[in-house]
Amino acid sequence: MAAPAYNHVWVGTETGILKGINLQKKQALNYTPVSSLNKEQEITAICWADTQESEVLLGCGDGTVKVFSAEKSKFTEIHECRGGEGTFRGLAVLDNAIVTCVESGLLKVWQSGGSDNVELQVGAGIERMRQCQSQPQQVGTGGRENDLKIWDLARPEEPVFKAKNVRNDWLDLRVPVWIRDFGFIPKTDQVVTCTGHHQVRIYDPKCRQKRPVLEVLFQEDPLTALSVTPDGRAVVVGNSHGNMGVIDLRKGKLLCTLKGNAGSIRSVQCHSSMPLVASCGLDRFLRIHNFNDKTLLHKVYLKSRLNCLLLTSRDKWEEEDVTSPVEQDIKDEEDEVWDTMETVTDIAIKKRQVDKTDISAEGKVKNPTHKKKKCA
Repeated sequence: MAAPAYNHVWVGTETGILKGINLQKKQALNYTPVSSLNKEQEITAICWADTQESEVLLGCGDGTVKVFSAEKSKFTEIHECRGGEGTFRGLAVLDNAIVTCVESGLLKVWQSGGSDNVELQVGAGIERMRQCQSQPQQVGTGGRENDLKIWDLARPEEPVFKAKNVRNDWLDLRVPVWIRDFGFIPKTDQVVTCTGHHQVRIYDPKCRQKRPVLEVLFQEDPLTALSVTPDGRAVVVGNSHGNMGVIDLRKGKLLCTLKGNAGSIRSVQCHSSMPLVASCGLDRFLRIHNFNDKTLLHKVYLKSRLNCLLLTSRDKWEEEDVTSPVEQDIKDEEDEVWDTMETVTDIAIKKRQVDKTDISAEGKVKNPTHKKKKCA
């Protein structure tokens, strides 16, 4: 089995299978035994367990969090993180603790020793919980009729930011709230959200009004996932119809659309430094787009309905030598065998040299195969 540490993308499926994809080798491997699968093993959340990206955390439908070692190519730990109702809507790591949030709104910080666990209720109907990369102690939550909130896990009594719904529409009717996904914009305090009513909104916690400072509509179908580009200037959103768009967060304009998806998009993630975005969903395909020139770079069929993905942050992985240590040893042995073998050209040169040395200095032919032709 190839070393999974060199996989570029990890994907979790509805059937509970963890898949590792090496895009350079065009190879996808299953790392979950098929014999142990059941409906309760569905993977609904995924994240890195460390900054070195050597371990992957998987939030499963039965309330357990599995630890997969990318270096050892196997599952090493299973944590019981049951509590609340519904599946995991978010997964994160804070120091040595695991942070989970389920659909019913129970957010919990599980300490390694099992004591002093932090527990808080963030409201029912949660669709997504995400961690702020620049301030890891802060997480955001949002869902159906549960507007965006930002929590400081060091002081979890009250949210540090609580969004306020937009004003009533032109019929003076309340606008429904349905946060499907959100992301923290790098190098700012702002947060961008997408909703089930095809709205993309930007919130600024420093703004006194607590309402969105920018709103953009993208097509007509519910938005399901988003990811902010590395420079923080745009956001990639996907909807339930399989359409993806890149929206400029400064001007509120649609920059381009990324084509190719055929089903509802479940997860979108931009690379941390390169202009690449990975997406997956119900059509069972993993796709990698370049969001600058709109090209589809990779398309991998993975057989199962896909829930979530995790993209490596390594730079220039397209040009990396991704040969595993075991494969490298085999390759070195093969190269040594080939180096010791004589080529056809070398054999021909040696034969010509032997033929020349068969003739003595007196001009007599030593080799009996060389006979002088008789004159007629």
